[in-house]
Formats: sequence, C-alpha cells, structure tokens
Amino acid sequence: MTVFSAEFVHELLARVDALTKKVESLELQLAASSARVLELEAKVAELEAENRELKAAARLSSRNSSLPPSKDGPGAPPRSQRRPSGRKPGGQAGHEGVTLAMVAEPDDVQEHRPSSCGSCEHPLAGDGVVVGVERRQVFDLPEVAVRVTEHRLMSVVCPGCQAVTKASGPACASRQVQYGPGVAAVASYLVSYQHLPYQRAADLLSDLLGTPMSAGTLVALHEGLAQTIRGEFEPVAADLIAAAPVAHVDETGFKIGGALQWVHSISTPTITWLARHARRGKDATDHIGILPRFTGILVHDAWAPYDKHHTAAGHQLCCAHLLRELQAVTDNHDHPGGAWCWAEQVAHAIRAVIADRGREPEARRLITAAIHTAMRSDPDINGKLGKKSAALRKRLAARIDDYLRFTTDPAIPATNNEAEQQIRMVKIKAKITGGMRTATGADHFLTLRSYLATARKHAIRPLDALRTAAHGNTWLPATP
Repeated sequence: MTVFSAEFVHELLARVDALTKKVESLELQLAASSARVLELEAKVAELEAENRELKAAARLSSRNSSLPPSKDGPGAPPRSQRRPSGRKPGGQAGHEGVTLAMVAEPDDVQEHRPSSCGSCEHPLAGDGVVVGVERRQVFDLPEVAVRVTEHRLMSVVCPGCQAVTKASGPACASRQVQYGPGVAAVASYLVSYQHLPYQRAADLLSDLLGTPMSAGTLVALHEGLAQTIRGEFEPVAADLIAAAPVAHVDETGFKIGGALQWVHSISTPTITWLARHARRGKDATDHIGILPRFTGILVHDAWAPYDKHHTAAGHQLCCAHLLRELQAVTDNHDHPGGAWCWAEQVAHAIRAVIADRGREPEARRLITAAIHTAMRSDPDINGKLGKKSAALRKRLAARIDDYLRFTTDPAIPATNNEAEQQIRMVKIKAKITGGMRTATGADHFLTLRSYLATARKHAIRPLDALRTAAHGNTWLPATP
C-alpha cells in the first residue's frame, strides 16, 4: 500500500480547495451569464413586441381602423370591406340619371333666321317659308343684384282725438338700413351648409350683391336665423328622436375656442341632431337629454358610455366597425404559412349575414366556433396587439346577440353609417375653418346643420328650408 507524506496530502488538499473555489467562481459567472441571457431574451421579446406594434401602427388605415380615408397613404390597400360585385364602375342599367330637361314655358324666346340661302346666297331676311324649328334651351343665371325695398312708416293724426299714431314696420325692417331675410338665408347656407369661413362668405356676398358685407354683419345674420330655428325646430326634433324605434349615436372631437370639445350626433333616418359638450361620455348625453328618454334600439360602435343607457329594446353594435377591427387583427396575424386566423373567419361570417340575414344561424355558429377555437389554441402575440385581439374576442363572445340583432328586424341596420354621415360634415367644417372661435358660434352652426340635414332627409332643398325660416315660417318635420 502506497503511503503519502503529510506534506503531499496537504498540498493535494490545497489544490482541491483552489479548484473548488475556481469551480464556484465559474458557477457564479455562469449564473450571471444565464441571468444576462434571460435579460437579453426578455429585451429581445420586448423589442419584437414593440416592432410588431410599430408595424401594426404603420399598417393602420381607414380599412382596418377608425382613421378617415384622408389619413391613408398613397400605398394603402382598398378601403371597402365589401366583396367585389363584378359590376363595372359608374351608373348601372336602369339607374335614373339626373340631367337638364327642356321646359314647356321658357322665360325668354329668341328666334334665329338664316340671313341668306346656303345654296344660292339669296337673302332670306324677310322671305322664305319656315318649314322647321329646332329648339335649344340655355339655363343661365341673370345678373345678381340687390333689390332695395323702402318701407315708409306713416304717422297719422286721428281726426277724432287728434292723437298721432305711427305705423309699425314689418319684422324684416326693424332698423333704418338692414339686409333682408333672403340675404340671411344665403349667408347661413354658405356658412352652415357649404362650410365657408365667415370672411370668405362675406367677400362672396359683397361681390355678388355689389354692396358692402362685413364678417360681423354676416355673423349677426347667421346667428339671428339660428336662434329663430333653435326655438322652433329643436324641441320637435328631440321629441321625435326620443320616440323613434331606432336611433344612431356617435361623437367626434371639435376645436372650440382653441380647446377640445365633443360634438354628439343622435340621428334617425328622418331626423338629425348635433350638439356640443365639453365631455365625451354619459355626462354629455344626459345633459343633451334625448338618450335618457329613448327606449328604442340604440345603434353605436360599442363605446362603453352608450351601454349605460339601458334602452328597453336593446343595442345594435356597428358591424362596419367590427369588420375594421377584425381586419386589423388579420393584418397583424403573423403565423407562418398563412395559418388559420379566427378574425378572418368571423369577418367572413359577418359579411355573409349582412348580405343575407337568413344566414344568421350559420353565421352565429361560425363566429362562436372561431372564438372558442382561438381561445383554446390560437397563440396570440403578446403586448398591446394581443390584448386588443383578446378583448375583441371577449366582446364578441359576450355580445354576439347585439351584433346580430339586425337579423331580427328589417328596420334595424347592421351599421352605424347614419350617425357617421352626420359627423362627417362636422369634420369637414373643422378641416376648412380649423374649428369655431366661440361656443355660441358652434351652437348656432350645429343648430343650422341639424335643421338642414333633417330637411334634406325630407327631400327639401337646404336653401328653401332656410328661406322659409328667414321669412318667419320655419319648416318642421311632421309629428305622428
């Protein structure tokens, strides 16, 4: 048996101890390296998620979000969510066109005779028998000129008591010199319907009428007519909307006095109501006062404050908004090989049931199956995109009846286009003028916009509606 000396054993133990310490040091380094790797992997995952979100933001357009078409870039895909119809663009066969047509009684007739024969050059000024007449009519505007009417208010001495009585003038002549109701109607039309700024509208009227027109004068005409219409039109319109079986709601930001406020649209197929408020949510709709009285079906874009109005008939959530949300999920679906996407299946079912309401059972089955399958197996991406996708699935699962309510009644539309169309006019005004300077001016604009949009729904020309109101006979929608 080999015998080691004490010195050798001590040396060996010292070497083992040194190696142990070195191993421990390497283990600490390895642990630190592993922690660093995990940290870097987490950072890479965070950057990948941020990259996906940035790419998703770059892909946003009016096709897959609520962005307006004006925000679409030159390379944006087609906006329409509808399937191609296969028809050529333009008017279709059987479409009733709109064009000028001859009138039976023209305002002026001018006869044109040839001065000489086209064959032998014999003079035809007074000779020759007329054997045919070709009629041509030119529709043109006469030169615009102001018609000045002077109202003379007579003061008459009573032959009985000798008292002097002065005649009272008409409502349109309350001052010594002023513009009449016809000018007020045109001024309001230019500002509220054609969205011209006050100064440009004043310049246009000055050029047309040949008389001075300041922006302040035009503002006074516009506001006076708006006040007249508000007192008569708004109570009737509010009652009609509150009693309607279906109403559409939407809201949009609007700069007033340099601060952001909100314009709320509450509309039916026959009535339009636009009102402003500093708040966007239920405080605003409660203050406006129509929705607390409304008991019909409320059509909206699933914004939470609208759900706080518990209407008796329920809600219809906008399928056009839903299709854009589903398109966003599909656009950001980065599974390899073009794998199945739950949002694409739901969008297909929604389009099919919009085209044919009788396919509701099939659509409901496809939507439910897609949601349940995605919840079990779809490897959703993390971050904001994943949360949005999960939130959309959760809302669809909980409110599928509200999305498909339109299949139960032909009077219920599948989309909220009615409210969005009214909001669009407000956005056009904001783009042209940059907003309104005062809350009073905004209120007057929205009153007239509501009145004119409602008149259009009843086939009444906007300028005619303003003229009747300016002459003291405000048009009002018929009540049941």
